[in-house]
Amino acid sequence: MNFKEIAGEFKTFIMKGNVIDLAVGLLIGAAFGAVVKDFTDGIINPLIGYFGGGKDVSLHLWIFDVGLVINAIIKFLITAVVLFFIFVKPMNKLKAMSEKKEAGAPPPPEDIQLLREIRDLLKAGAKPSSLPPSGSPGEAV
Repeated sequence: MNFKEIAGEFKTFIMKGNVIDLAVGLLIGAAFGAVVKDFTDGIINPLIGYFGGGKDVSLHLWIFDVGLVINAIIKFLITAVVLFFIFVKPMNKLKAMSEKKEAGAPPPPEDIQLLREIRDLLKAGAKPSSLPPSGSPGEAV
């Protein structure tokens, strides 16, 4: 295998949607977890504290602390927004550009198309009907 074949296989592998989703969900999400946490702790929680009276939302209903759930939802939404706009949206645009490039490619030359048809017929076990029965083309049968 040469480098171009390996690079082509790698490009096909990496452009699969499930690989990108998995990478975004696991690796990038873990890498930016600290950034999102610090952003939430440094900016969002003080804003909530300014308007709500405390660092964290604390809303106790009977024995339940609903404020913890609200904090978790806010952190989740911040994480989702960051990942979507920084990774998913650009990757979708890159994938669309790649598909558009492949769709706009000119068709192969006529001789290549003919060779592909012959290859497909041979694979299927059919004999092309336009070939002479046997011998050379000018020979009587």
